[in-house]
Amino acid sequence: MSLQDADSLTSHNFGLQIDGVMVEYLQEVSGLTMEQDTIESPQNSADGRPTIKVLPGTKKNGQCTVVRGMTESSAFTEWINQSISGQMSQARKNASIIMMDYELTPMKRYNLRNAWCSKVDTSTVKAGEAAVLTETVTIVFEELVIE
Repeated sequence: MSLQDADSLTSHNFGLQIDGVMVEYLQEVSGLTMEQDTIESPQNSADGRPTIKVLPGTKKNGQCTVVRGMTESSAFTEWINQSISGQMSQARKNASIIMMDYELTPMKRYNLRNAWCSKVDTSTVKAGEAAVLTETVTIVFEELVIE
C-alpha cells in the first residue's frame, strides 16, 4: 500500500466499473448518497423519566452523478439507452465507484446494486467554442455497500 500514516486518498484517482467493466474517460463523480429513515420512539424509563429512542427505519434508494467526456464508449452508451428506453431487465446492473491510491491500487469501493441511469444531460454546444463535450449522467441504485 502506498499510503503512509496520516495520508488520505486524493480526489483525482477514481474509477467507475459497470458489471466489472471499467468506464474510460470519467471526469467527475458527485452526490453519492443513500439515506435511511429514522423512527423516534418516545418512552418512559423505569424511574418515570421521558426518553426518546431513535431506531433505524426504511432504507431509501440512492443516487450519484457522473460526468464523462463524450466518447465512443459503446458499453456506457448502451447502458444509458437501455435505461432510458425502459429495458430494465438489461439496464439494472451492479456498479462500483473505486477510490485508488497514488499507485492506482483500489483502496475503497462503493458498490451500487441494481444501478441504472435515470437522467442524461449533455454539455452546451456553441459555435466557435473550443471545449470538451461532456455527458452528465444520474445513476440511481437500490443498495449501497461500502468495502
